[in-house]
Amino acid sequence: MKAIFRFHGGIHPPTHKAASTRTPITPAALPSKLVIPLHQHVGIRAKAVVQVGERVLKGQVIGRPEGRLSSTVHASTSGTVSAIDMQLVAHHSGLPDLCVTLIPDGKDEWIEHGGVDYKQISHTEVRHLLRQAGVVGLGGAVFPSDVKAYSNKHKIKTMVLNGAECEPYITCDDMLMRERAHDILRGAEVLRELLYAEEVLVGIEDNKPEAIAAMRQAVIDDQHEHMRVISVPTVYPSGGAKQLIRILTGIEVAAGVRSPEMGVQCFNVATAYSAWRAIRHGEPLLSRIVTVTGNVDDARNFEVLLGTPVDELVTQAGRRPDTDRHIMGGPMMGVQLPAATVGVAKATNCIIASSPALFPPPQPALPCIRCTRCAEVCPAELQPQDLYWFAKSNNFGKAQEFHLFDCIECGACAYVCPSHIPLVSYYRYAKSEIWEREQESQAAELARERHEYRQYRIEREKQEKAEKLAQKEKAAAAAKAAAAAAAEKARLDTPSDPDADPDDTMQLRIEAALARAKEQAATTQPKNTDTLTPQQQAEINEIDARRARIHASAHHDAEPKNE
Repeated sequence: MKAIFRFHGGIHPPTHKAASTRTPITPAALPSKLVIPLHQHVGIRAKAVVQVGERVLKGQVIGRPEGRLSSTVHASTSGTVSAIDMQLVAHHSGLPDLCVTLIPDGKDEWIEHGGVDYKQISHTEVRHLLRQAGVVGLGGAVFPSDVKAYSNKHKIKTMVLNGAECEPYITCDDMLMRERAHDILRGAEVLRELLYAEEVLVGIEDNKPEAIAAMRQAVIDDQHEHMRVISVPTVYPSGGAKQLIRILTGIEVAAGVRSPEMGVQCFNVATAYSAWRAIRHGEPLLSRIVTVTGNVDDARNFEVLLGTPVDELVTQAGRRPDTDRHIMGGPMMGVQLPAATVGVAKATNCIIASSPALFPPPQPALPCIRCTRCAEVCPAELQPQDLYWFAKSNNFGKAQEFHLFDCIECGACAYVCPSHIPLVSYYRYAKSEIWEREQESQAAELARERHEYRQYRIEREKQEKAEKLAQKEKAAAAAKAAAAAAAEKARLDTPSDPDADPDDTMQLRIEAALARAKEQAATTQPKNTDTLTPQQQAEINEIDARRARIHASAHHDAEPKNE
């Protein structure tokens, strides 16, 4: 029996999961349009490689990854590109990002695609296939999986497969494990081999008995001898990577330390499923399971094409008239969408239709009473009340000293706060201010370095000009001295006899002038041959050789021919 460990803190909010697990996963209807963001992953935004008016096929690349930390974006179905512009996306800032709008043609026509046997190709090729398929973390972090599945610096002993799904309302991973357990574990085996991990521990909260049973049966059926499915206590946020690693292995990943440094790597179950579909079937990440719940008549899980507008998706679940907003994710860590037209992205695991009855307006915040309840439930073992004071007073340096960036923004502190203080909002504000100031500092440092280099370059060019001028003046002085010496020699050598032959005198003067010219030519260097590169010298040599051949040919043609 595998030992279970505990992490500090945690809460037990109502789960609200039963409503969306009564029916199987349902394919969502084809929408009227697809709004596909080009930035659906951690790292650099993909670069658009299609044009407005172009017809594309299902699975065709529309966004090429840029840089090492990036991922590919594909057309979710066949159709015509109608726009490539800035549109609202699911983000806390509410700001727009670059998106490709695709009008489906209803044919759902695929590109040519096919899978490979991953055991017959190198690990580098497998990671390249994951990158080209756009596989990223589907638990919320959306970190490119090809990068995460590469660990040459640290030995990975344990790979953790995250099926905890601890946040209320969300059931997409639960239903995926119930219905597609075999493919999940096959994908996990691919990732395990890429990491050379010795074991795979699958952590699932004990409020998902059907998923636990399905995954355990799949382990037995497929004889995955390196894998164990472990039931963990239901407590929020056990689905956090560090928290689940602590529960399953007892390893505590310290602040500022990445889990691979401790010999552990963590993947979400949906990520493993997508990896298997990409490798074995050649299918890029074009859709995902999304829980649609909340203020709807028929809460359920849909398999949704990426880019599907949220309002069209929620309509399929029977949106009620008093729905006033939509939340992407759970109520604890979710993002309130800036508009209902936002497209479903790779990070979209749940859409909650909200209403005043379901989520009443927040109560007015009262002064902090220093009750320390927030510290008791914080899974990162921070002092949330102190971080709140530092953030509120803009004392960001002190907030960093109190490990602000270790906060995972789980919302447990705000959930138990009797004063109804939106603590996480203050932490996000402080983090954004620190990031902005660091960017400004880096920009200022870069500008300073560029200015210093420019000044150095100007001074260097001035010095080089002065040295060249000094050389020219020295050469001119030498030539002048040589000319004077030659003139003096000519004067001394000139016969004083008035009866001397004037032709001889003129000849001496000509010889003196020629001597001065030769002296000057020897001390003067052409400007355009000061510093020749090897390529330039080679070109000059080739030109000289060509001239020699031309002169030789002309001389040969001018000679009389014997008939």
